[in-house]
Amino acid sequence: MVEAPATEEGWFALHEFRSIDWDAWRNAPDRRRERAVEEGRSYLQHREALATADAGDSALFSVLGHKADLLTIHFRPTLDELSTIERGFENTALAEFTTTESSYVSVTEVSGYVSDAYFEDGEDADIDEGLRRYIEGKLKPEIPDDEYVSFYPMSKRRGEEYNWYDLSFEERADLMSGHGDVGREYAGKIKQVIASSVGFDDHEWGVTLFGSDPTDIKDIVYEMRFDEASSRYGEFGQFYVGRRFPPSDLGAYLAGEAVPTGDDGHAAHGHHGEGDTHGHHGESGSAHGDHPHGGEGSGGEGDHPHGVDDVGTAADDDGGPADDDGGSPDDGIRGELADLDIYAGKPHGEDVFATVLYSEADVDELFGEVEGLRANFDHYGTHVKTAVYGGRTTDRAAVVSLWETASAAETAAGFLSELPGVVGRAGEESGFGTMGMFYTIKPEHREDFTDTFDEVGEALAGMDGHLETDLMVNVEDENDMFIASQWRAKDDAMEFFGSEEFREIVQWGREVLADRPRHVFLA
Repeated sequence: MVEAPATEEGWFALHEFRSIDWDAWRNAPDRRRERAVEEGRSYLQHREALATADAGDSALFSVLGHKADLLTIHFRPTLDELSTIERGFENTALAEFTTTESSYVSVTEVSGYVSDAYFEDGEDADIDEGLRRYIEGKLKPEIPDDEYVSFYPMSKRRGEEYNWYDLSFEERADLMSGHGDVGREYAGKIKQVIASSVGFDDHEWGVTLFGSDPTDIKDIVYEMRFDEASSRYGEFGQFYVGRRFPPSDLGAYLAGEAVPTGDDGHAAHGHHGEGDTHGHHGESGSAHGDHPHGGEGSGGEGDHPHGVDDVGTAADDDGGPADDDGGSPDDGIRGELADLDIYAGKPHGEDVFATVLYSEADVDELFGEVEGLRANFDHYGTHVKTAVYGGRTTDRAAVVSLWETASAAETAAGFLSELPGVVGRAGEESGFGTMGMFYTIKPEHREDFTDTFDEVGEALAGMDGHLETDLMVNVEDENDMFIASQWRAKDDAMEFFGSEEFREIVQWGREVLADRPRHVFLA
């Protein structure tokens, strides 16, 4: 008997599909319709705002085609809460004009293949913090603000010729590895939530795909069909496709107008923006899962159906990852630096935020992986640059991703944390989080700059509170450099930035730099 992988469950999910009785709606008196719109809007807005819940998420979608008119998706910590939501809607005046066409009940989960240590040691497991956040995001997902949705149930085939559950772990892992490779091509385009429905509904999983471009949804499902894991072992139920709109547009929807109208001030329903702690980090290494469509980890059978990281790639007005609050936890640090007359991360009036991860992988191999991710990042207007930098005094390489918003940088970290050989994320060390200083050097002064850095490095080595500093060079442009510094405490770093030595370095730097240095705080 093949051993079943261990699982841990998170939030329960309810997908509810309703049709409108359009004849009854058209024939109803205006006063009755107004009441139905008001009660329906109020009820759905309260669900999205979690007015009666401590945790979870909810969203409303219009459904295209004859199978339904409206879809509501709800995530909650308990089944009882979903039951209350379902019955609560029936008590609204709007419910009198609707019929439930279908529904689907499931629960989010992670499997034991994600991390043996996590299941063996629980909360005390010694695992990467990025992986821990990744697991948390899978168990407690946020519904992204991307406009389009596709939902379908699926199972793994248990036929006489092809039986998924008779395969060994190694066979399943091999199949899902190739399947996940296809899915990773859609990183940054597709967000998906997978929930197990074994014992809850007619299939084994409910798959929900979100994307700002509906053709991306079509393309990823289409490409997956040619993979052996689907062609031999996948069995699918009905597909539903829809578009998200805010409950405030309910009246417009029922009047036959285009939704979302945009009158709520959000082009893409930014009620959450981008959750910084929900599923933004896939695991690095060769993790394996037992879900239908492929893996997160390289070379493994992942817990996600399409090999796409569970990230809230919410779209802002320009289609990029949205900033949830427009602020940054480092605003106080910027203020302190400003008091010292030090430039602190606002080039040309813009905030720039960075995610930096270190890897011990071969630099050429690392660059090849980053190049693929960067092509997807470039679809977003908030992406500034992503590059690989090789260290001069350490064996580590740094992957640096710059974004216009803190939340977008945090989202990018989820994808980058899956890169080979990742050993740490800057800012997660003890002490004061690393600060990035990015310099574009005039070619004729490059050697002068590196020589001066070596002298500064020797001076820093003797300073109290200084732990490590390295000058890292862009593998694509030797005149683009990144300085990574680590300090025991913030006060130690601030003392250096306020010193006469630092002022002299800055003054000298103006003569050899092609552009003003960009000081970037880690997101």
